[in-house]
Amino acid sequence: MEITASLVKELRERTGAGMMECKKALSETNGDIDAAAEALRKSGAAKADKKSDRVTAEGRIGVAVNGGKAVLVEVNSETDFVANDVNFKAFVDSVAAAALASGAADAEALKSAKLENGATIEETRATAIQKLGENIQIRRLVQIDGNNTVGAYVHSNGKIGVLVDLVGGNAELANGLAMHVAAMNPPHNKAADVPAEFVAKEKEIELAKMSEKDKAKPAEILEKIISGKINKIVSEVTLYGQNYVLDSDKTVEQALKAAGGDVASFQRLAVGEGIEKVVEDYAAEVAKAMQV
Repeated sequence: MEITASLVKELRERTGAGMMECKKALSETNGDIDAAAEALRKSGAAKADKKSDRVTAEGRIGVAVNGGKAVLVEVNSETDFVANDVNFKAFVDSVAAAALASGAADAEALKSAKLENGATIEETRATAIQKLGENIQIRRLVQIDGNNTVGAYVHSNGKIGVLVDLVGGNAELANGLAMHVAAMNPPHNKAADVPAEFVAKEKEIELAKMSEKDKAKPAEILEKIISGKINKIVSEVTLYGQNYVLDSDKTVEQALKAAGGDVASFQRLAVGEGIEKVVEDYAAEVAKAMQV
């Protein structure tokens, strides 16, 4: 029987398997789509392995907190559809809980951590791949362990997560600051954390933008003008310098001072940042598979 592109497409939609896997299964079963589907189900583990090179730019952020300890994990899937599946969400929650309980330092170490049922994270991941039909990767893990007040926030879509390590202050402020970091994504905490190279480059740029008339002003006045511009830029790239999203009349620094708090550090994860997302041409993929 001729293995047509439409038959491969139908089997792929039915099983979630890859194009080449579907074509091979149909060839081996002489075009019997039911038999091919059954063969693909039986080779679930092999199917999971073959998905390991697929781009996983979607997913969710999981969070777990216990007193002054907290973790964020980024678990990736291929599509947003799977990222919103209840089984995937449950897997992400279990990974975060295991990360906190195990004290794993990074995503690689987390693979051997065990869940309550005795299975390792890596074993459970492989099972999830078979069940959900997509490549799933545990990409990153960040944590806070300062025994201070922890602010934790994961956005409603599960795409952004933040931890804030707050000395002093209170839980309400810590959680508010976590929301602020999620929304404003400051690259640095305080002005002292901004690299000197960045400041030097911004000074160079601001000086180049000035008119010849301004450049001719006395050195002390010129320095004040440049300093004012640099201070504004530094405020924009630091948590302390930004206007607090929950009270725009104050900067974060002012809100912290009023509450007697100090941010020791913060962590922010956004799903897929830094991953090159590939937009697939479905028709081209079918055609390519049929030519092999």
